[in-house]
Amino acid sequence: MAYETILFDRADGVVRITLNRPDRLNSFTRTMHAEVQAGLDDAKDARVIILSGAGRGFCAGQDLNDRAVAPGKAVDLGETVEESWNPLIRRLATMPQPVIAKVNGVAAGAGANIALACDIVVAAKEAKFIQSFSTLGLIPDSGGSWHLPRLVGQARALGLALTGEPLPAEKAADWGLIWKAVDADALDAEVNAIATKLALLPPLGLAAIKAIIRSTGERTLDQELNLQRDEMRRLGFTEDYREGVAAFLEKRPASFKGR
Repeated sequence: MAYETILFDRADGVVRITLNRPDRLNSFTRTMHAEVQAGLDDAKDARVIILSGAGRGFCAGQDLNDRAVAPGKAVDLGETVEESWNPLIRRLATMPQPVIAKVNGVAAGAGANIALACDIVVAAKEAKFIQSFSTLGLIPDSGGSWHLPRLVGQARALGLALTGEPLPAEKAADWGLIWKAVDADALDAEVNAIATKLALLPPLGLAAIKAIIRSTGERTLDQELNLQRDEMRRLGFTEDYREGVAAFLEKRPASFKGR
């Protein structure tokens, strides 16, 4: 389909979805939400998905002009969250493919939390993550209040959320909020290298890794051990596992088919 607010590219098993409203710091409108969801639909057969932003920023969250309200009138923000933001966060978390966030600049509000909902976050050192909700009297939505304390602990989560202080990418990496911070001129190469590596690995195994790590907090140790047994049994019967062992023994590159 033709897109107005995103760019969509597919090559070598990797789909790149770029938020493309650089004049508005790639802030989301209803149209962008619909197009990102459509892009994720179009990426169902991809091995890896890269989410990035055009221009000087990653994403500034919600475009307030898209739901402008006259002074003194109220707006149902819960409706916007339920219809647009929650489905996107759930989608990123549950897609079988690894999703990489390439954060080139500011990621603010829901834009920061979209990045945190991805599986791997690589940012330029100049990038900043800002929980800008408190200045509007709001809470960190789009998964923010869930991801923050789990990634950096309650003390840092409260500090970020209450003050809205920008967190530089290098500190975000040191705190464990993101995977890696790199020089801006190395960002594309770093993300491409990760995507290329993942695209060549067994997709069923990657999907299982993503699912079990994302849901591990729901289980006791005994439940986790039982699930590990069941998943190892299931994956051990796949063609990809047999191909991986054969390729190792024959000292050749493996060719994984996802079955």
